[in-house]
Amino acid sequence: MANTSNFRQAISQARGQSLVGPNVIANALPFVGGGLVLTAVGSFGGLRVLGTNPQLFMTTFWIAIVAELALFFIGRGVALKGNNGAALPLLATYSLLTGYTLSGLLYVALGTEGVGIGGIGFAALGCGVTFIAGRQIGSNLSEEDGMALTKTISLGIIALLVAIVGQVIFAFFGVFTPSWLEIAISGLGVFLFAGAAVVDFFILPRTYRDDQYLPAAMSMYLTYINLFIFILRLLIAVNRD
Repeated sequence: MANTSNFRQAISQARGQSLVGPNVIANALPFVGGGLVLTAVGSFGGLRVLGTNPQLFMTTFWIAIVAELALFFIGRGVALKGNNGAALPLLATYSLLTGYTLSGLLYVALGTEGVGIGGIGFAALGCGVTFIAGRQIGSNLSEEDGMALTKTISLGIIALLVAIVGQVIFAFFGVFTPSWLEIAISGLGVFLFAGAAVVDFFILPRTYRDDQYLPAAMSMYLTYINLFIFILRLLIAVNRD
């Protein structure tokens, strides 16, 4: 969910601008793909630890969460300064840790009847289809429509973040989200991050130069990881209902 701030910054930078990085997305895509591969590796490792030593996993999970957040902000800051050589290993480690923390959700999906490995594959396929559609739509948006969509998606993601924080707080006190509300929140997340995929193809070339491919890659990576998470959450919620 860290790309909420990315949207607000992108809006202010991109308003009224023509393309400043027409090739930035093409330059970023190999790093997006590499990050997703590292995330898969981290997820596999997390599932192995979770299956053999759940207590160790829970301890390392919280450590990984803290390290993941720190690496995101540090790596993004370094990348924005143009130091891609220093930022790349930080962001690679971030991708691995993201996969490790994601393995808990994957474990639940694998253990949910009607989801399993097929549901995980469906979520990944959904991200791929969204990428293709988002590229076609976002690259052809007018300035007015693109900025309007960006603002709408940005506000929606902020609202979604508030709802998720509320979920966590209530769960801490033993009040868990009813299934119908979990379905609604997950469905909203799928809708918003599908929209974010469209926004990426509109706004990133107006925000980043061609040599700023790592910050652009981070934005796209976050979009597809969050989309994958919410598709999987929706599948789990529907099959548990």
